[in-house]
Amino acid sequence: MGENTADRDTTSGGRPDRPDLAAMVVPLGRALMAAEQPVLDAHGLTMWAYAVLLHLDETPIRTQAALAEAIGADKTRIIAVLDDLEARGLIVRQPDPGDRRVRLLSLTAEGRRLRDAAQTAIQEGEERLLARLPAADRAALLRALHTLSELPELTTRKPGRGSSRS
Repeated sequence: MGENTADRDTTSGGRPDRPDLAAMVVPLGRALMAAEQPVLDAHGLTMWAYAVLLHLDETPIRTQAALAEAIGADKTRIIAVLDDLEARGLIVRQPDPGDRRVRLLSLTAEGRRLRDAAQTAIQEGEERLLARLPAADRAALLRALHTLSELPELTTRKPGRGSSRS
């Protein structure tokens, strides 16, 4: 009979021979967020504001609730973030021509510039970390993380239950 994956991935005592994924990823995620914070501070952004700017790309989003769901935020919590970004001229909320009760959310040129500057600075820090890996491992890690982050069961989470960015 063939050996199953569970048998291969255990020690002789029957325990798994690797830590759980969350045990590996959560501390790394916390460290990455901590490394991002000074960059965000320098750009005058909170984690939630950065998440909004990252998500609002070239296509306007139809509702604040849709944006909140997309970034894993509580829809009532995101209003203050949107108010601040709008007051700073980083986003605009315009009436939807098809339904004037609905506001379309989009980035301004200044919002796009700030988002790009913050993201570039954050990814420069990430590059220093990734440089510690051999090129093939680095490419495989990035592909795997991208694939896992796009899984439907992860992208359809309930608002407020996703990212811990604040």
